[in-house]
Amino acid sequence: MDFAHAENTSRRYLDLILEANKRTNLTRITSREEAEVLHLEDSWVGLPEINRAPAGRYGDLGSGGGFPGVPIALATGRETVLVDSVKKKMAIVDSVLDELGIDEQISTYRGRIEELALSQPQSFSVLTARALARLGALLELASPLLVKGGVLVCYKAQLSEEELKEARCVESMLGMRLISAREVMLSDGETKRTIVAFEKVGKSLVKLPRRIGAAQRNPLKPQK
Repeated sequence: MDFAHAENTSRRYLDLILEANKRTNLTRITSREEAEVLHLEDSWVGLPEINRAPAGRYGDLGSGGGFPGVPIALATGRETVLVDSVKKKMAIVDSVLDELGIDEQISTYRGRIEELALSQPQSFSVLTARALARLGALLELASPLLVKGGVLVCYKAQLSEEELKEARCVESMLGMRLISAREVMLSDGETKRTIVAFEKVGKSLVKLPRRIGAAQRNPLKPQK
């Protein structure tokens, strides 16, 4: 699919999600103009990092209403899985994917990331996570899902030095390595994004996945 077609289909998807949002809370953004920037433009900001990943499946962790997952899937043509544990949201996303005829390329997984890692380990070449958890937790959740050489691309609204340092302290024990970090200003002139990418470079020294919620509630500490 060329980018113009991907852009057009992404806008149709956004319109249907905003319509569904009137009945069920899928996104806090209700303005079409704001959604164009904060859902579509913001989703595509990570494309340079995503395109560095090897060929293969793409997964969007904590996908919610399908952003950045659907716009990225359409722009890259990758087989895609949108992962979210809120079944009601995913049911609506499924119906929109079906209505647009893109449900063969893009599917949903209605469950926890840790459960997906148990059933489909090392089956993704690239993962994204937007506004989901701290970087250290994201590294832990992504590591068992990624193939060697696979890439995790994180979208952060505000990334403190402390949060990045935490992630750098545990990356090697999780078989991950920071490969890039850059800041972007969106076209509204006020929304900043930091795009941080990690590559899966080896096996985790910790048995993963840990039990559900452990990555967020009980973050890993560097081994002495």
